[in-house]
Amino acid sequence: MNDVSSPISGRVLALHVKAGEAVQAGEPLCTVESMKMEIPIEAERGGIVAEWLIDAGAEVVEGDVVARLRG
Repeated sequence: MNDVSSPISGRVLALHVKAGEAVQAGEPLCTVESMKMEIPIEAERGGIVAEWLIDAGAEVVEGDVVARLRG
């Protein structure tokens, strides 16, 4: 499993893929809003989204694990 962490603190605006979906490296997984900027959190490598640890609307802190990728 590969953990995907938030690079910034903010509020999760949207999840762009569902658990169980395949993603490619560089594909946006979710978007976090911080200081009126929208920052996409991208997959560092390809794989399957095994699980989300947050929901849209959740507050995250820099370094929080937001998802786990398998593969």
